[in-house]
Amino acid sequence: MLDDVVPFLVCPNCAGDLEREGAALRCPRGHSFDVAKQGYVALGPLAAGDTAEMVAARSAFLDKGHYAPLVDALTPYAAPGLVIDAGAGTGFYLKHVLTTGPGLALDSSKAALKRAAKAHHRIGAVACDLWRPLPVRDACADLVLNVFAPRNPAELRRVLRSDGLLVVAAPTADHLRELVSELDLLTVDADKQERIDERLAPHFAVHRQETRAFTMDLDHADIAALVGMGPNAFHTDAQRDARIAALPTKSVTASVTVTAYRPR
Repeated sequence: MLDDVVPFLVCPNCAGDLEREGAALRCPRGHSFDVAKQGYVALGPLAAGDTAEMVAARSAFLDKGHYAPLVDALTPYAAPGLVIDAGAGTGFYLKHVLTTGPGLALDSSKAALKRAAKAHHRIGAVACDLWRPLPVRDACADLVLNVFAPRNPAELRRVLRSDGLLVVAAPTADHLRELVSELDLLTVDADKQERIDERLAPHFAVHRQETRAFTMDLDHADIAALVGMGPNAFHTDAQRDARIAALPTKSVTASVTVTAYRPR
């Protein structure tokens, strides 16, 4: 719950300590942030986040277990202290890497955080802009998780302990290849992982890297949810909906590189 992560939060306006006072978080300088009835708090201005429809599609897809092999690749990194998920969405991955400590779900989508706040009893959900300074204390996290989400290297390094890990999961060029051509989905560049490593290099060194490729058997509803839960949702049209409806049950490749980075 939110109270579990308040000791790790700071005011986005002055970086002062935050404390829970009734239905709000307040700092000594008087900045106040209301806690939503769904259990999350918004700290600072927000960028555009996933819509309620995208979040519903993601929950429907992930709850059916299609990405279980990806979860299996992440769970060995479970940490006993604070785990921060930067771009947590619904908290689906975060809940699988918690052991005894709290989890902090950071995302710009309030619709997603309504679900993240209920995904696990030790998850606290905070709405913030991942491209701005994070409302989080320095060097407080044992593990920072980043799954299919934007990365702010300097901030991810700042909030991570010197002996902690950053774990990033990113799609490869083979991800969803059977659907990309048939449905005109967004493509992944072949050099995507190299560019991620290079951008993180001033702050992180690669510790371990593996690519998990697996096959998912998807029906029409699964495919519609898969398309609707990510960036492709912003480009969906009636023609694509008709093409999805015309597809048979489809075997689709998922291909994701999971990289653990040590802080420099």
